[in-house]
Amino acid sequence: MDIFTQAEILLRDAQYETWTWTGSAGPVTCFENAALMGFVHVFDSADALLGAWKENQQAALARHAASLRGAGAKAWNVYSVFLTPDQDARRGREIERIEEDFSLTRKIAKASITTPDDVEKALLSLLSIRSKPLLGASNFETRLRTRLKDIPPDAVTAFLGETTPAEIARILGATS
Repeated sequence: MDIFTQAEILLRDAQYETWTWTGSAGPVTCFENAALMGFVHVFDSADALLGAWKENQQAALARHAASLRGAGAKAWNVYSVFLTPDQDARRGREIERIEEDFSLTRKIAKASITTPDDVEKALLSLLSIRSKPLLGASNFETRLRTRLKDIPPDAVTAFLGETTPAEIARILGATS
């Protein structure tokens, strides 16, 4: 899986403007919206990430310094994202500790990124809140009747049937 491509797709779907910058250590996906901006760096290994994240963060900030100076309040919401597919659990915890470094940018650092779902979970704090509906086999009529328990049962039956709106209104008016 191409982590760069998946990250860019996800960010674009979340209404970020994205572009690629070829940094000194390789490609960087840059992203920005009205509230924040940031840079996604992908490393082949946990060791490479741990050894180079500070330099990559500094290089991205230096390259985009003019834009950051003109960004106003948005300059307080700059993210550096560091991702790797490496699944070394011991190194993964070291990578997550990068997020505790509050200097220069806010940070997201994750290892074991191997699927599109992993990319989404890693970038979750940058995405708008979404609720996934629980879809499954259910009896719509029973659920609706349960929710409409304060309405007379004959009115609910009329509503769910072929009864005209005028007749339903008459039933509701007669029972109130």
